[in-house]
Amino acid sequence: MKAAVLIEPGKPLEIQNLSVAKPGPHEVLIRTAACGLCHSDLHFIDGAYPHPLPAVPGHEAAGIVEAIGSEVRTVKVGDAVVTCLSAFCGHCEFCVTGRMSLCLGGDTRRGPGEAPRLTRTDDGAVVNQMLNLSAFAEQMLVHEHACVAINPEMPLDRAAVIGCAVTTGAGTVFNACKVTPGETVAVVGCGGVGLATVNAAKIAGAGRIIAIDPMPEKRALAMKLGATDAIDAGPDAAAQILEMTKGGVHHAIEAVGRPASGDLAVASLRRGGTATILGMMPLTHKVGLSAMDLLSDKKLQGAIMGRNHFPVDLPRLVDFYMRGLLDLDTIIAERIPLSGINEGFEKMKQGHSARSVIVFDQ
Repeated sequence: MKAAVLIEPGKPLEIQNLSVAKPGPHEVLIRTAACGLCHSDLHFIDGAYPHPLPAVPGHEAAGIVEAIGSEVRTVKVGDAVVTCLSAFCGHCEFCVTGRMSLCLGGDTRRGPGEAPRLTRTDDGAVVNQMLNLSAFAEQMLVHEHACVAINPEMPLDRAAVIGCAVTTGAGTVFNACKVTPGETVAVVGCGGVGLATVNAAKIAGAGRIIAIDPMPEKRALAMKLGATDAIDAGPDAAAQILEMTKGGVHHAIEAVGRPASGDLAVASLRRGGTATILGMMPLTHKVGLSAMDLLSDKKLQGAIMGRNHFPVDLPRLVDFYMRGLLDLDTIIAERIPLSGINEGFEKMKQGHSARSVIVFDQ
C-alpha cells in the first residue's frame, strides 16, 4: 500500500510503499476512504512533539473493514467505520470509571516481541504506527477499540472529520463543559476543532457564541456554523468580550494551541466561568489562574479529545449530520489526493481555511 511517511522532523512527508500485517486477535484491517489533515499531525511533523521515526501520521479517518482477526466482536467485514485515536483497553481504572479518553491504550498496540503492523516493502524495516492509527495510508491495521461502525449511508469523506476535530470540539461542549441552553460560549481559534465547537454550542442551545480568530475567512465560517458574534483575536479581544457579555462568558474554549489564546480564554471568563484548553500548547508552556480568578470561582481544565466515549458519541454525531444538525460540509475546505498531502499542510500553516481531507481511490 502507499502511505505518507515522516522520516525526519521538519522535512516533507514521503510517499512510500509499505506492507501491512494480517490482523491478529482483536485487530481490524480497514481500507482507508478519507483522512483529515489535523494540526496535531503538524506538531509531530514539525518536531514540536516527539515520536519514534520513521512513522506514518494521520488519525482522523474513515473507511471500510476489509478483514478482522480472531476475537473481534464490535465490527464485521464490510462495515463503514470511523477511527479514533482514543483507543481504549476497557479494563484499566480510567476505562472502568468512564474516562475512556484518558486510557493509555497499552493493550491496543502490539507488544515489543510481536511482529510490527507496518514495514517498508523494499527492505522490511519497521515503520512506527502513530497514535494507534497511521491513517495517511491506503490501509490501517488497528485494534477493534480504535474504530466504531457507523451508518453505511454516511459519506465517508465527511465521516472522517468526526474522528478528531468534531469529536474533540463537540465532545468538549457536550461532555466536558455540559453547556446549558442559554449559557454564553467563547471559542478561541476557528480551525477544524474550533468550528466544530461553535457548531456543537449551537446544537446545545448556547445563548451567545463568540468566535475569535485573526482570519476574517474563518470568522465568516464560524458565523455560518452558528456563532452569534465573531471578533478579531487582537489585543483588545478580552475587553470586547467582557463588554459584549456584560461581565464575561460562562465557557471559554481554546482550540488552537497558542499561549496567547489560553490567556485570552481565561481573561474572557465571567465569575464562576470555566476555561477549557483543547489545543496542543508548547510542551513547556503553562496556563494559569490568578488569585483573583480563584476568588471569583473561575476554573481551568483540559479535555483531551473532548472526553469522548467514542463508541457511543461517534454514531450520535453521524446521526446529527444525517438529520441536518451538524454541518460538516462547511468545515471541509477541500478534498485532495494523498500525493497533495505536503501542499495541504503548507496551506494549514497559512491559516486561511478549515479542514483539508485526503480522499483515497476506492
